[in-house]
Amino acid sequence: MAVDFQLFEVREPETQSIPFVYNSPHSGRRYPLSFLEQSRLDGTAIRRSEDHYVDELFGAAPELGAPMLLAHFPRAFVDVNREPYELDPKMFSDPVPPFANINSVRVAGGLGTIPKIVAENMEIYARRLPVAEALERIEEIYKPYHHCLRKLIARTHARFGFGVLIDCHSMPGNIRIAGSGIRPDFIIGDRYGTSASAELSEAALEFLGSLGFTAVRNKPYAGGFITEHYGRPARGLHALQIEVNRAIYVNETTLAKRDDFCALAGSIAVFMQQMSEFVADFSGDAALAAE
Repeated sequence: MAVDFQLFEVREPETQSIPFVYNSPHSGRRYPLSFLEQSRLDGTAIRRSEDHYVDELFGAAPELGAPMLLAHFPRAFVDVNREPYELDPKMFSDPVPPFANINSVRVAGGLGTIPKIVAENMEIYARRLPVAEALERIEEIYKPYHHCLRKLIARTHARFGFGVLIDCHSMPGNIRIAGSGIRPDFIIGDRYGTSASAELSEAALEFLGSLGFTAVRNKPYAGGFITEHYGRPARGLHALQIEVNRAIYVNETTLAKRDDFCALAGSIAVFMQQMSEFVADFSGDAALAAE
């Protein structure tokens, strides 16, 4: 597998001063030429599954004292917010390994570790892939990415006695809350209370509301593999997924940033600062460190 760019990077603060790790696994927008040649989609259509510019929206993390891990590879190429081997056997020209999870809901929807589609059910590939290519992407991208994320979380936990992972994403502008018609600006996902303390989730909702945003919890996005896998509140490791509504900051047709993009990024920076202050205050009674 040959790519001519850095696959991912960690943007570090001068000194990590807060027990947070920020992660942007789906905002990568560098597409390997060989991948584009395999695709039936044009250069705009294939970008439909990106979390557009989320790395920039949360880009204040290092200034606030937290590391940020971000992908440069696109999620359409390999999705690190999945189990390592969620593979659709119908995508490949030869059998997938027996240990592959071929029956997950995400595989059924075309959104496994090697995605079959981008948004709006647009199929990516013109023909079937060799399974060896999928396994290569997993070995050379997926596993190193998660190794890096684990190290950041472990370092944070060791330094502060607990840690908070904020997994940063975006969602389509047409998302509505079932039964209400409400279009949320943000969704906070904590796997229905299993990946982070209720106090942390409620604080996030309160802060976003105070900034003038409509924020809801867990519906329709409760958090993906990363949130579920790394959130261990009983061990003092909390993971929240944050979804930002794309319609409030990007033109979803042209993918151009809206005029108020910088204002939104500024509001998110305020939110991030509020979260760090809340954790500093709340952790004093040790409840957050060992839920």
